[in-house]
Amino acid sequence: MGIGRNSVTFVPLVIILYFITLHSCTAIEIIRDPETVISSGGAFKLGFFSPGNSSNRYVGIWYNKIPQQTVVWVANRANPVSDSSGVLMIDNDGNLAIVDGKRRNLWTSNVTDIAYNTTVELLDSGNLVLQEVNSSGRIVWESFKYPSHTLLPTMKIGVNPKLGEKLKLTSWKSNSDPSIGDFSLELDSVSIPQVITWNGSKRHWRTGPWNNQIFIGVRNMYSVYLDGFSLIRDVEQKGSIYITYNYVNTSSSERFFLDPEGTLIDELWNEVEKEWVQRWLGPRKECDIYGTCGPFGVCNILNSPICSCLKGFEPKSIKEWSMGNWSSGCARRTELQCGRNNTNNEKEKEDGFLKLQTMKVPDFANWVSGFNFKDCQEECTKNCSCIALSFPSGIGCMLWSEDLLDIQKFSNAGVDLYIRVAHTEIDKKKDARLIIIITVLLGVFSISYLGCLLWRWMTQKREKKIKYNGNLHIDRANFTSIAYPDPHKLGENPDLTNFQYQEASNCNTQL
Repeated sequence: MGIGRNSVTFVPLVIILYFITLHSCTAIEIIRDPETVISSGGAFKLGFFSPGNSSNRYVGIWYNKIPQQTVVWVANRANPVSDSSGVLMIDNDGNLAIVDGKRRNLWTSNVTDIAYNTTVELLDSGNLVLQEVNSSGRIVWESFKYPSHTLLPTMKIGVNPKLGEKLKLTSWKSNSDPSIGDFSLELDSVSIPQVITWNGSKRHWRTGPWNNQIFIGVRNMYSVYLDGFSLIRDVEQKGSIYITYNYVNTSSSERFFLDPEGTLIDELWNEVEKEWVQRWLGPRKECDIYGTCGPFGVCNILNSPICSCLKGFEPKSIKEWSMGNWSSGCARRTELQCGRNNTNNEKEKEDGFLKLQTMKVPDFANWVSGFNFKDCQEECTKNCSCIALSFPSGIGCMLWSEDLLDIQKFSNAGVDLYIRVAHTEIDKKKDARLIIIITVLLGVFSISYLGCLLWRWMTQKREKKIKYNGNLHIDRANFTSIAYPDPHKLGENPDLTNFQYQEASNCNTQL
């Protein structure tokens, strides 16, 4: 059924878009502003809209059953319609197109190899598909292959080098301007996959490596996302890799979107409260911004200042660091033995590794397959250019040979990171522990000794004290004998007093 031009408030019974056009025929309208159409299950709506306080008109897709208009995809991001004369149509070449009242083409799906008649359908997943009307029903274009700022369930982010395909999110310029903003999000498939947000050409935030369940550099991902994300590799097309997500519970609406400030946000619709509940993946805090502490610097949001150098390293510029500028990072305090030119032919102690726990590992790791932890450490030890290693569950051996960038210390989550340092740095660590132990032992001994002296003094003083508890106690040191009155005469003489001698305890304890 076609869509009537005056169907603004009327939802047609047949809500699947199904239009057929011959390439030689006149173009067919799908919707004219302000008409809308709804997916077969009623989940999503397609139509013209104006974002924020803008008067420009865009063709977009948004949730149909959610009262707050939440747009998940925009077609003509760069070329809005300036008035309400816009039309979405299937052009005579089989492509989707948006034209204004003057028939100027503002956007097109721009497919060059359409061989048959085409149809278009809005699916209940939020995907708008254009496919050929033939036995194969080949999809020639779909909105999921051209994301804007939102990732929906079953959508993919990734690359296919063979097809020249790169699927990524791009932020809006502002909440009132859906044109491409400063930030983009993509899957980095070099070595170990991770998701990276870019600010122009600069790295802005990253998730850390994928361990086949989660991205290990996202703090709260352990408790929330274990059943959601999956990595897809196309064996037939080498180099093809995608990240996607889909939850077991599909009854609620959920999306990830990249906001105009470059923050990746997870939104879940609360049907009871009628509002979106948000979880920030990153960057959330200053430490999440890429490379905040510079090379060999580690960021800990719980510390003040938040940046410090890795053990065995010191700030390159004390002056800059004292002013809160950590971008220059840190430099090694003691040269590694394997990199030192020993002209004295002296045998020096080998370098070692310092273990750092609950860390977000540095960027630019090299992955080596088939190693256990011992083999991984040996591989790093024998290679003088290797300066750090990690062996997370689900990933295996990761080695670093470049400057260590974008390291964080987590209060929970994270993994163990081993930093290669000169043996003297390890000895310093042991010496520091020894000094602490000796100091504690001396303190305990001193307190115990003083306590014994005090106890002895009090005991000796107590020996010389005369106590009267209804009877008279006499110091035997100054008393030789006592004449006890005859008890039979006490009753006869009331002036007599009864005396009793009690021996005080004598402690000769030696310290």
